[in-house]
Amino acid sequence: MCDRYEGYVGKDARALLGLDTAGQTPILVSDDIAQVLGNTPVDCCVIATDSFVKDVFPKIKEAVTRGINVVTIAEEMSVASAQSPELALEMDRLAKEHKVSILGTGINPGLMMDLLAVCLSGAMTEVSHVRCERGNSLSPFGGTVMHEQGIGITVDQFDQGVQDGSLAGHVGFHESAAMISKALGLPYDTLTQQMRPIITEVDRKSPHGFAAAGHIAGVNMSASATKDGKEVIELIHPQQIEPEQVGVDTGDYITLTGSPDINMAVKPEVNGGIGTIAMACNVLPFVVAARPGLLTMLDIPVPRCVMGDYRDIAFGENSHG
Repeated sequence: MCDRYEGYVGKDARALLGLDTAGQTPILVSDDIAQVLGNTPVDCCVIATDSFVKDVFPKIKEAVTRGINVVTIAEEMSVASAQSPELALEMDRLAKEHKVSILGTGINPGLMMDLLAVCLSGAMTEVSHVRCERGNSLSPFGGTVMHEQGIGITVDQFDQGVQDGSLAGHVGFHESAAMISKALGLPYDTLTQQMRPIITEVDRKSPHGFAAAGHIAGVNMSASATKDGKEVIELIHPQQIEPEQVGVDTGDYITLTGSPDINMAVKPEVNGGIGTIAMACNVLPFVVAARPGLLTMLDIPVPRCVMGDYRDIAFGENSHG
């Protein structure tokens, strides 16, 4: 296991997770990825460090060129070609050359605002418009997400961050729209997105973030994909720390317009923290068994909670004796 946080390096991963270590061989945390990958037989490497394709690419390359499959929760990797077509082609080439697979996944993008809508459309004969909305709590997430969302900054700092592009907000609208479009054959020629501040009227504190009254507690983002001026995909995503403090309910909502119309509501939201971990873990056997190349969630079996032996799914039952 590799992690650069000094408080973890040299310690047993099981102990850090609060698991029983009695009689178990220690899994020591190292800050040297080359050492980890070079000294351990690895089927698949999970990379949970970045949001953007350009940032995670060198790490993916490190694993893939060693013949190791990769799962990453970097949001832009859910459909890497949406904004980084050249790097996507290079990753696909490397993966095929080394006979491994690369998959970007997560709770969003990866499921709630794209793949789930695609699955629901299976009960329709025609789709003219897709609307996905996810209102969620940022409280389970760590410092990196707090920074990307601008938690705790002033309104002026928020406006400046939006203007100069330093404030990321939600990453993944381009990728979600691209996945939906490809899956349904629902083309668009323009995608625009908006970022608006959620200003708290009371002090809010989460495990890794704090927003004083009058400061930023979250971001309300939306995106619209249009074809010839007509909207075909709408994505709405307000997210904030401690929403329950101000009476805000969380939830996931999908509306598909067509024949027949389909409406789905899940309240409260599917937990973002646990959901992200679950998605990364549940796709592992499918990625190991997948065809070589750069994949999306459209290229592997429908995700599900895998509670059996991963080897039975990846290699077939009784493959391990």
